Amino acid sequence: MILINKIQSQILSIYIPYNAKIGKGLDIKHPIGIVINGAANIGDNCTIFQNVTIGRNLGERKGNATLEHHVVLCAGACVIGNVHIGHHTIIGANAVVTKDIPANCVAAGVPAKIITTDSSVIFNKENRYL
Repeated sequence: MILINKIQSQILSIYIPYNAKIGKGLDIKHPIGIVINGAANIGDNCTIFQNVTIGRNLGERKGNATLEHHVVLCAGACVIGNVHIGHHTIIGANAVVTKDIPANCVAAGVPAKIITTDSSVIFNKENRYL
């Protein structure tokens, strides 16, 4: 496993430790610059674009991130600390998530704020990101 991690890091510039809890159907659109903390929890059928960080925080929001099913993290998004992102939620490009985001929302900005509470127009009937 350590050898596979080193190959991933060197060739793809991606770091996903073997102990990260990742559900089935993870879709990595552009595997460059992705860093996922080993204690992160990622649900089924999530989509991650390039330069995304799912990190750990040692400060006020100490802990690791949890992403429910069908979460989309757009390019450059950062999810930092003990935050919970609900199912069918989209985090916009370069957003920095430091607080919980409920299900079926679209969030963007620094720090991330909820833009809309209806993300259903962005998912198809199979619950996949369009």
